[in-house]
Amino acid sequence: MTFLGPFLLLGFLPLVLPTCPKPCRCADDIIDCMSTGLTDDVIPASFAPSTRKIYLNNNELTSIPSGLFDNLKAVREVYLWGNPWECDCNILYLRSWLQWQQNRTTYRNIVCSSPTHLQGRIITYLSEDEILATCQYWYCSVALFSQICLFAFILLQAVLLIVVLVYIRRFQKFAREARRTTDEFYGDMDPWSAASKNGAD
Repeated sequence: MTFLGPFLLLGFLPLVLPTCPKPCRCADDIIDCMSTGLTDDVIPASFAPSTRKIYLNNNELTSIPSGLFDNLKAVREVYLWGNPWECDCNILYLRSWLQWQQNRTTYRNIVCSSPTHLQGRIITYLSEDEILATCQYWYCSVALFSQICLFAFILLQAVLLIVVLVYIRRFQKFAREARRTTDEFYGDMDPWSAASKNGAD
């Protein structure tokens, strides 16, 4: 039992220790992901709760995943400038997080790269209506495209149905003609019918 004591104590230790997310560099509760080519697909999924500073600047980020910064109670500043931020529906979380920061003036260099009518605007000061209008425009475009595709699909079905009906009628006409020709041919070739006809005469 004495031999197993140290191993049993290991069960009370955390199974997962905080590690530095790739491809970032970490030291003294500072996470440096600056100029590492981060995109929306490869941004770290989480950061250690003890993190005080995060450098995400000079990358290819267009948005921040919802909830990414929520558990960072010790964070003092997140460097976000130098990214092509896309100010559509996906920017709502970042805008909300920025507005809750006490030092909002330090985030004045976090600006929209797209869409065109919001280019250069400071994300912190965007109104919710401006962002939602962009979202609605995107949804309307998708809805219109879907309706066009549905109309084209229905039209294609109608054309195929007409083609099938035309071929069915042609086939029925061909079948009737073939049956009539067959009946006439076998009627002429039936010797019993011919003999009966001659006997009657």
